[in-house]
Amino acid sequence: MKFSTDDHQPSRLNLTSLIDVVFLLLIFFMVSTTFEKQAKLKIELPEASQQSSAAESQSITITINAKGTYYINERELSVQDAQTLQKQLQKEAGDDRDMKVLVKADANASHKYVVTVLDVLGQMGFTGIAIATTEAQP
Repeated sequence: MKFSTDDHQPSRLNLTSLIDVVFLLLIFFMVSTTFEKQAKLKIELPEASQQSSAAESQSITITINAKGTYYINERELSVQDAQTLQKQLQKEAGDDRDMKVLVKADANASHKYVVTVLDVLGQMGFTGIAIATTEAQP
């Protein structure tokens, strides 16, 4: 009697143990990884002293009230937009971009009005820009 042991089926590779090892590595790395919170920005703000330097005679003061009305050297602008602000600043400063500019904004003024003033000043090339504040009362 002749028994045939010829099996013509290809041999299979058992991947079960390989998958188990990969899952164990995945779990290990997930558990051992630490996550940092990067949502908080740590910045150091500059301190201001009460003493102010001697004010120069050539300076521009831009005031913004709580309603968003612009005043240049205590004169109200007729139209409250960036183009009018730029034209009036050009009239006040001429070609002198080294002139000091003081921005006084009401605490309740919308942020967009202050940003508009700073944007116009930056586009025009002013470099001596200061923002007026008051000292906090204890």
